[in-house]
Amino acid sequence: MTPAAAGRPPTGPGRAGLRLARLHLTSRRFPVALAAIAVCAAVLRIALHRQWDAYGARQLPLILEAGCAAAIAVASASPFGEPERATGRWLPLLRLGTALALTAGAAGALTIAGIGGHLAGGTLDVLRNLAGLTGLGLLCAVLLGGTLAWSGPTAYLMIAIYALYTQWHGPALTTPWIWPARPAHDVGALLCAGLVFIGGLTAIALRGARDAPDG
Repeated sequence: MTPAAAGRPPTGPGRAGLRLARLHLTSRRFPVALAAIAVCAAVLRIALHRQWDAYGARQLPLILEAGCAAAIAVASASPFGEPERATGRWLPLLRLGTALALTAGAAGALTIAGIGGHLAGGTLDVLRNLAGLTGLGLLCAVLLGGTLAWSGPTAYLMIAIYALYTQWHGPALTTPWIWPARPAHDVGALLCAGLVFIGGLTAIALRGARDAPDG
């Protein structure tokens, strides 16, 4: 063994895997996405200390859930584009792990923000809406690219806000595909949001965001 080789830190599959995961998270601007999620959770926490009417109490959390979903979806953007698809067999797992980690972080942050406050719809409503909106964002990332992935949650947010408006002014929209307007324990709405979330995760893992290389 040469002196240079003896001085190197030991390497192995575990260390290489951790380095690969770290590089992937860095390329996806993972810390920036976490910071955006933390800001959304902080705004929700502050807002829950104010008095809101029934419409505003349903609308405000939905806006922040859409903000978290947009941050998660945009974080799927690849700076390398198509060439990245040939880098190895671990890429689908890295994409899936990144999306799941950010979604879990958003779910935890929003849930903690709602503790002790009057969160309209409760935690289940937050988790359902976040999952569905995130799924839409990931699907848009696959179809339009990570930099435009925010458009999916934003467009759906407008539809959902209108659906909430119709609950008070009629005629009410009751389709489960507009799940934010349904009660938290509505099984159909839960299934629809879950299907969109699973579809988004599957698409982003297998195909990745539709992006061109930077520069």
